[in-house]
Amino acid sequence: MNSNLKINGLDDLDIQILDILIKDSRTPYLEIARQCHVSGGTIHVRMKKMEDMSIIKGTKLIIDNSKIGYDVCCFIGIYLDRARDFNEVLDEMKAINEIVELHYTTGEYSIFIKVICKNIADLQSLLMNKIQSVEGIQRTNTFISLYQPIDRSIYIDSLESTGGKSHKNSSSK
Repeated sequence: MNSNLKINGLDDLDIQILDILIKDSRTPYLEIARQCHVSGGTIHVRMKKMEDMSIIKGTKLIIDNSKIGYDVCCFIGIYLDRARDFNEVLDEMKAINEIVELHYTTGEYSIFIKVICKNIADLQSLLMNKIQSVEGIQRTNTFISLYQPIDRSIYIDSLESTGGKSHKNSSSK
């Protein structure tokens, strides 16, 4: 098992549950139990434990933005006047609905955001009227995404100790 996962209190069964859910988050508990060779109650208890530990932070619906009229995805690097302005800038950025991700980063930019807009005119308005008018932002640099060929969750490098087999009966044929 990955040593970081062991530190976080997860065992092979927990990792196997996460692997199944990462592949299909709608997998019913009874199907997970069947795949793991344990009871549905065991899965329920393990899920509750991982939620309490904030390992599982919820589930979300994934929408194809272009199918509902949001055709522009871009990333914006933001330079702050001063690093100590971050919390004030963050508070204002939380109110901008087009921002779907915000990261405090190392490197050239203090903040890196992902925004979704209907079109280029909306992006221009967002930049000029909302983002660049936030007190503490010195300047921005915008990168428009042309194509996203990879969109996935991380897979856990996990089942090393069981050789990829289920939690229970891993030695039986």
